[in-house]
Amino acid sequence: MVDRGATPATAPAGSVPDDWPARPEVTLALNRMGGFDWDLDTGVLHMDASALELFGLTPEEFNGRLSGLAGKVLAADAADLDAQITRALKEGRETYSAYYRIRTPDGALRWTYAQGRIRRDGEGRPHRIIGIVRDAAEELGHSIGRRDENRLSHTTIVETLTAALAHARTVQDVIDFFRDDRAVQHLGSDLLVLGIVEAGRIHMVAEGPGEHYVPGTRWTRIDDNFPMSDVIRTMAPRFIESREEFARSYPWLWERIRDTGISSAAYLPLIAQARPVGAIGMLYRETRGFTQQERNLLIALSSSLSQSIARAMLYDQEHDLAEGLQQSMLPRRIPEVPGAQIAVRYRSARMGRDIGGDWYDVIPLPGGRVGAVIGDVQGHDTQAAAVMGQLRIVLRAYATEGHAPATVMARASSFLHELDTDRFATCAYAEADLSTGVVQLVRAGHIDPLLRHTDGTCRRLPVSGGLPLGLSAEFGRLDYPVTTVEIDPGETLLMFTDGLVEQPGSDLDEGMQRLSAVVRAGPYELHQLADRLCDVIGERVGEDDMAVLLLRREGAATRGGGRLQQHIAPADPEALSAARHMIRAAVRAWGARERSDEIELVADELVTNALIHTDSAAVVTIRIITGPERRVRVDVEDRSSTLPRRREPGESGVSGRGLLLVDRLADVWGVESRGTGKSVWCEFVVPGRHEVYDEAGESV
Repeated sequence: MVDRGATPATAPAGSVPDDWPARPEVTLALNRMGGFDWDLDTGVLHMDASALELFGLTPEEFNGRLSGLAGKVLAADAADLDAQITRALKEGRETYSAYYRIRTPDGALRWTYAQGRIRRDGEGRPHRIIGIVRDAAEELGHSIGRRDENRLSHTTIVETLTAALAHARTVQDVIDFFRDDRAVQHLGSDLLVLGIVEAGRIHMVAEGPGEHYVPGTRWTRIDDNFPMSDVIRTMAPRFIESREEFARSYPWLWERIRDTGISSAAYLPLIAQARPVGAIGMLYRETRGFTQQERNLLIALSSSLSQSIARAMLYDQEHDLAEGLQQSMLPRRIPEVPGAQIAVRYRSARMGRDIGGDWYDVIPLPGGRVGAVIGDVQGHDTQAAAVMGQLRIVLRAYATEGHAPATVMARASSFLHELDTDRFATCAYAEADLSTGVVQLVRAGHIDPLLRHTDGTCRRLPVSGGLPLGLSAEFGRLDYPVTTVEIDPGETLLMFTDGLVEQPGSDLDEGMQRLSAVVRAGPYELHQLADRLCDVIGERVGEDDMAVLLLRREGAATRGGGRLQQHIAPADPEALSAARHMIRAAVRAWGARERSDEIELVADELVTNALIHTDSAAVVTIRIITGPERRVRVDVEDRSSTLPRRREPGESGVSGRGLLLVDRLADVWGVESRGTGKSVWCEFVVPGRHEVYDEAGESV
């Protein structure tokens, strides 16, 4: 029999403390270790008190989301951490681990270690990460150590520095590394300074440990009497082996640093592609000489650092170029469109990747219409941004020329195919008449838009689609079906790129469901809603950029009143089809279904006459006229001053006979001269607003 109350055999000798053995939470807290539980489906992140303490946060300050840790983790380390988590999720791994630096409330940097175990559902999708975080400062301090304590060789220092800077992508990443107090331990010195050549001068960008800024040395000239100036000017290292040598060679600087106890120093030029990019100074409190082996190894150290800085400078230049190119390609401003509220947002990927080809555009059109475009060019580089800019311009040009939505998309696809590029693009284009709420949608391999109703509910709009731009032209499938919907005043059309909904480990439908939930719970004010959608990107791991366009129809809901207009270019059958579709939808929206066939037939005849007999574009306008009698009026304008002539059946030929049809079907018609041509118009009496129709268009 085992005595359950007996003291375990492993108990300490003598009396057993009341709290022995220590509870798990006590053990974790004493060793500066905390736990976290991250729900990937909802984005909720739970961190216990010990974990929050490591990040310098109180439970009241933490919002329970990943965004609550923003600014705590060093940017370069955050990118690496995101990359490791994403790879673990994609590759189906069960665990991940990483070291990273966090910024403490006093501004210092401290190493931290995190390890997480990934939980997946029955279908293998990741839905939860449970793990620990702990203080790694002492651990890394023991592994790296100070030079005086562990006597690390200079070879180890060079290797350690190279490894530490391997992931530095930007110049700021390099600067952050050298501003860390632990940088002097990497280098085996007591103090260090780092200067970068900028615009012909030397900019002191980092000192360590802590701030040892000497007034007058933040910016210096290359021809000044400073050790950094000497090594940059001569592109040769400078070794100072005693306090006397320092005072003799640089008296002004020595007077200002002598109290720091510095006795010797090594200043090394940073040279890349045969030109100096900066210099680093390692200062020691001991008086020492530098053997030839030490000098050679320190020169090797400067070479490694030079490559890191040169690589970071090149990355910064390329990124600035790409970002500037993209910003110049996106619209500088979104025009104000009467009858609509519009909000747009663009967010680049969170993981430090180059910008991509996501874009948006808003195109004011005649007759109270507006075009809205959202698209995504394949790739994340300057070529993607350049192709994006060209596509945006041609789409705008085709739309403003008056082409129907399907024609705009087909011509844009042909343009991209002829660019001699291997890129394709997905795109969605919406042409909305704000007076009636009729929206014509076309889609080229893009994600369906969402529609948010006035009560906050949200639904996906299934839009018939064609192949992505470029591919449809390559395979000869340029047909883009048009989907027509109606949006009421106060309703919002949401168009976006896949970066908003795609997430590692889940499919598109799940992403759309999550987005719909965010939209339903989001604020009503349009710009606040757009900001909330951007926050979705900040709360999860993501590798893609994102563009979003929100269009809300304004005005009071009315039945009757309104105006639609369509520009029809010669030899554009898609535009003629789109005009028929527009008329049919408008007549239905206005409650005049019983006369829709007559109105569509007459309008088609007038448009055909304008295109055949004038050899120019036509503009068809349909609007509702209220008064004693409620009428639908159709106007067809062209640039010819020749008036149409009605011919009797007995005359030879067939030209002009269509006007007989117009005369029979329309209640009244006529011709008006315009300054640049003429307008043929006709009117149809339709039921008043008090009449109600069923789904078949019959009066009830």
